[in-house]
Amino acid sequence: MEKPNGKNLLGINGAGRIGKLTLWNHLINKNFGGIVVNVGRGVGKNLDSLIHNIMNDSTYGSLSKFLYGYSGKKFEVKILDSEKNLVEFDGIPVQFLTTARNPRDIKWAEHNVRLVVDCTGAFLDPTLPSDSAKGSIRGHLESGAEKVIASAPFKIKDSTQKMPGDSNIVVYGINHLELDVNKHHIISAASCTTTGLSHMMKPLLDTPETSNILTASMSTIHASTSTQSILDSVPSTGSSDLRKSRSVFNNIIITSTGAAKALEKIIPDVQKVGFMADSVRIPTNTASLIILNITFHSPLNDIGDPVITREFLNQVYEDASNGPLKGLLEFSKEQNVSADIIGRMASVVIEGVETHTRTGFMALNPSLLKNFGIDLSQDIMIPVCHAKIFGWYDNEFGSYVNMLGKLTEYVDKKM
Repeated sequence: MEKPNGKNLLGINGAGRIGKLTLWNHLINKNFGGIVVNVGRGVGKNLDSLIHNIMNDSTYGSLSKFLYGYSGKKFEVKILDSEKNLVEFDGIPVQFLTTARNPRDIKWAEHNVRLVVDCTGAFLDPTLPSDSAKGSIRGHLESGAEKVIASAPFKIKDSTQKMPGDSNIVVYGINHLELDVNKHHIISAASCTTTGLSHMMKPLLDTPETSNILTASMSTIHASTSTQSILDSVPSTGSSDLRKSRSVFNNIIITSTGAAKALEKIIPDVQKVGFMADSVRIPTNTASLIILNITFHSPLNDIGDPVITREFLNQVYEDASNGPLKGLLEFSKEQNVSADIIGRMASVVIEGVETHTRTGFMALNPSLLKNFGIDLSQDIMIPVCHAKIFGWYDNEFGSYVNMLGKLTEYVDKKM
């Protein structure tokens, strides 16, 4: 495909949940002149079947309604060349490729694509060579792309391998300014939960009164994903989590999340915090909730009252939503339910009405200080504040794909 209107072309590998919604995101924002989507196989009986799949969604409704609502404006779809699977969506040409599944065989250079977003979830190890038997994310570079962004966290299978120097994990709004486009060619956009969690943690770490964190934990009450079984199934060979093979329709399922470990790479200051994380999968199709439990060494004001209060924390987030994280973090004073978050264009929505704090005093026995040459006659009372903060996020379009799209546009402009 030639570059229309002088704008760059974008490549998308995969047309599953994130791949399809990534296409939606860029059709809406229109920052690329055209898009090449590698589906990797045929869809239905013909090109119309693929168009039908792109235009309709069980979670967000039709693309036309999602984009224009009830304004009456028509979303136009034109087949420009059925032989080449070239379709125009609302003025943006999109070409679908249906033959190659291995990234090294996609031939991005022939389609004038320099930047690719890999949404398959299959190629997440940046240490694998481009000629790896089952494919590698590096294959995109061999087939002509200059940069590739993975829509999931890296998974380095060989624990003896370190992160390659040309790779980086980036969340837009948190550490994207550290991205070196001359050095970093393989980028991970982390996960939906890490994206939301990092935007919850950054305002706290950037505020002096809340930066002294003793310990933290989070649970994400997470919508179901395609990694789960529709009905009970036999666990795959070597599977350690037997619960993911239970029916997603009928169960609340406790499982793990790598959000805390990924957060340490994105915000290195978190490494000093004892952080635990878990996930509870629930039978909804999108919109998830992070419950952040966090303990601070709490400063006291001049009259001995705790500085960190519910009102203080809410003000931290409200200031962030109007300042450094404007357009990325939203502070809400409403009483939301999960359906209210679907399509909400923010990395995370802080549920201010549910912020809670409790400050107490921890007694430090003087005998523990004698080894440090400190001799006191009575216990030292240390103020400690425990807080519970709730953050909603649309783990598909509104939070994750939205942030992934902003990162993609940023990388494109820097190339």
